[in-house]
Amino acid sequence: MKRLLLLSAFFTFATITATKAQTGDPAMEGPKFGIGADFAFPMGSFKDQTNYGVGGSLLYQHPVSKNLSITGNVGYLELKGKKTILNLKYSEGFIPVKAGARYFLAENIYGGAELGVSISTASGNGSGTSFIYVPAVGVAFPVSDNGVVDLGIRYESWTRSSSTRSFIGIRAGYNF
Repeated sequence: MKRLLLLSAFFTFATITATKAQTGDPAMEGPKFGIGADFAFPMGSFKDQTNYGVGGSLLYQHPVSKNLSITGNVGYLELKGKKTILNLKYSEGFIPVKAGARYFLAENIYGGAELGVSISTASGNGSGTSFIYVPAVGVAFPVSDNGVVDLGIRYESWTRSSSTRSFIGIRAGYNF
């Protein structure tokens, strides 16, 4: 009985969500600019040298069909590391530049993918450019006629030569 009630509630919610998505949601309508805070949580061997990352980003989102938008994203991410030799801490800045797409699966809920480059701000051995690929999911909640709070989580991987840096990223932004 509990399963039937839970299943019934789920289908009711899904039907209401699908119906509302057809009435026009500000998150899916018109071009949007956004500003956001980004957080990175390293994975794999990258976690051995880096604790976390923090930064900001600018987003442009342009609809090309009812549920599909193309995106452009540029930002700055500072990766903070663990103590190394001579008690110094690793810290390096990056400028990620990405282009991609978002597909709104239902009202407020999207899946997306981006490709791009990450440019290191370091000089010497640490400098260089990495290839980026990003799958992501998120929610975009309208808070005004044109304003949308955008919360997303992504897996981001940067590849250069034979090394890969991967992290789970979180973006909290405001699109207008």
